[in-house]
Amino acid sequence: MKAVLLDTEGHYRVAEHDEPAPGPGQVAIRVAYAGIQWGDIMVRDGQFPVPRPFVPGFEASGHITAVGEGVDPSRIGAPVTALTTGGAYAEVVLAPAVLSLDAGDLPLRTAAGLGWGAPTAYDLINTAARVRPGESVLIHAAAGSVGTLAAQFARLAGAGRVVGVAGSTARAAYAMEFGYDQVLLREDLPAGLDGDRFDVILDPVGGATRRSGLEQLASHGRLVAFGNLGPFEAVPADANELLMNGTSLVTYNSNLLSRTHPERLADSARRALALVADGGVRVDITAEYGLADLATAVQRLAEGATHGKSVLRVA
Repeated sequence: MKAVLLDTEGHYRVAEHDEPAPGPGQVAIRVAYAGIQWGDIMVRDGQFPVPRPFVPGFEASGHITAVGEGVDPSRIGAPVTALTTGGAYAEVVLAPAVLSLDAGDLPLRTAAGLGWGAPTAYDLINTAARVRPGESVLIHAAAGSVGTLAAQFARLAGAGRVVGVAGSTARAAYAMEFGYDQVLLREDLPAGLDGDRFDVILDPVGGATRRSGLEQLASHGRLVAFGNLGPFEAVPADANELLMNGTSLVTYNSNLLSRTHPERLADSARRALALVADGGVRVDITAEYGLADLATAVQRLAEGATHGKSVLRVA
């Protein structure tokens, strides 16, 4: 089969690769589309060390072609959207059966766009932050795949005010299409907030943004940290100070959840998928690439030149 390999020099190349066979609890998927996400950058740059050559790609859509031990054989032929530990940039990928969800009538291109972003955004709003009706929400990286979905999930949860933060005027304008009341430029923080405090802050950035965010919480507010797009540095939090204000610093790690409680992640992914399928939430795919263009796609994501969701066309 054809696959994209990340080699020992950090380069991508399309090559012939052995087709994998599913083990216990796994399914094999003939890939139609694969989602491109921040994890691809982290693997490329060595932040997630993997043995190389390595077939990257962590989210895929397609049809199940084979199942491993313990998996219902009637699933063969089903259209699915799947979360993987790698290998999605290939004609066939293996995925845990529990994290391979029936896509129904959802177009496979759209199904690939859900990826890890959809269950992450759903959980950030409904599980980690537990947004309540009328609460105010501040979302960093507002124009990304998680940010655009989180804004929509926040609205469905009854949030009273949803404010985003984006890195450029163009990205701010794009984010406004997804239900934000206002989108500020990152360079205008914190002055642009005019002293406003928020019940919920979603922070994938870290560093100074996270330190500032803890100061921007309203009483009983929750800051949910779910990544480190900025400098990877420690952000101390004084538990006694948090206690006095009733504020909380919460973390969310979808990768860890997939390994410790995959059924929980699958449930959130299924709920998110249902909302997309019935039109209540929109997944916006803004760029599509071929296998040979993966290096360009990942670099554009790293540079902040993309917004919404990018996918790789495999089939």
